[in-house]
Amino acid sequence: MPLRRHGDWTLEAKCQGKQDELFPDGADQKRVRSLCSGCRVRKECLAEALDNRIEWGVWGGMTERERRQLLRQRSDVDDWSLVLLGKPSAVNEE
Repeated sequence: MPLRRHGDWTLEAKCQGKQDELFPDGADQKRVRSLCSGCRVRKECLAEALDNRIEWGVWGGMTERERRQLLRQRSDVDDWSLVLLGKPSAVNEE
């Protein structure tokens, strides 16, 4: 599966400039995900992580473990952008 491109949504992310904080170890992930609270592009961020099977860090308010669990539970989903945002991902639009 090719890596999908980041859209312009990353410029609006509440965590912009704090990327190092978004990749904590273990239990700190739950604390860090509070950075995502109230972020305008939270769904775009989560769709990016789920569509690309990103294994590390907090994305869209979900920890690594939470995303893995969701992917196992919803293995039928091919395009999380479509599910979360109602529009196909950038790769599918090309």
